[in-house]
Amino acid sequence: MSDSTIDFDSDVLKRSHTIPVLVDFWAPWCAPCRALGPILERLAGKHSERFTLVKINTEELPEIAARYGIRSIPNVKLFVDGQVIDEFTGALPESMIEEWLNRVLPSPLRAKIRQAENEILAGHSDKAAALLEEVLAAEPGNAAAAVMLARLLLSSDHKRAAAMVAGIGPDSDVYPLAESIRTFSRLFEYTEQPETLPDAPVKTAYLSAIKHLKSADFERALSGFIDVVRKARHYDDDGARKACLAVFAFLGDDHDLTREYRGRLASALYV
Repeated sequence: MSDSTIDFDSDVLKRSHTIPVLVDFWAPWCAPCRALGPILERLAGKHSERFTLVKINTEELPEIAARYGIRSIPNVKLFVDGQVIDEFTGALPESMIEEWLNRVLPSPLRAKIRQAENEILAGHSDKAAALLEEVLAAEPGNAAAAVMLARLLLSSDHKRAAAMVAGIGPDSDVYPLAESIRTFSRLFEYTEQPETLPDAPVKTAYLSAIKHLKSADFERALSGFIDVVRKARHYDDDGARKACLAVFAFLGDDHDLTREYRGRLASALYV
């Protein structure tokens, strides 16, 4: 397909809802572009089931280049569901580009993950769990699916939930959520072995907050943890503060409880 015949909205934006689209912004006078082009074409052929390649000549389609703020070329952007999810500039070596693709390309099973999300919203946890198990059987390293399933398992099998996210590190987009699940699991151990907690005036209140957390009563859990922070900040290696941060990550920045109790935690820490 000639660059000049491309319908960007159809060939890139619309199509990216079906398969990721890698867009190579280039120009004939650009030597690095000419070096990068064959590499991208080779990788597109090798991974044709994972993404498709579209080349945009910035000389022929300057309005598209302007729309996406192209200031230097080559510029490569990955479109998924109509949005740019990642990009790079310059003629990188093939090995680095392939590593980048492996990191940023969404799972081919993302439709099944979306289906699982819809089942969760509908209250069908068992159906969602079954779908996520299928995804992980096919893609054991799928961090998004692992975190979703771990969330579903937390109340019934927190140890398995923690094990599912054990390998998710700081380089992952879902690391904050994985870390919150690991923190929850550590706390839930105390409800099974309270004797492992040191004796202190706040021990009963701390355990009570953990029990509220385990039953997903996040407001009472946060209130309890913040009370512990006020009275004995460093109890259980600063455990109450860490528990609050884990709840905030679990609920998300936009949740009403996160917004309200983040301020309360800050006040408790700096009184």
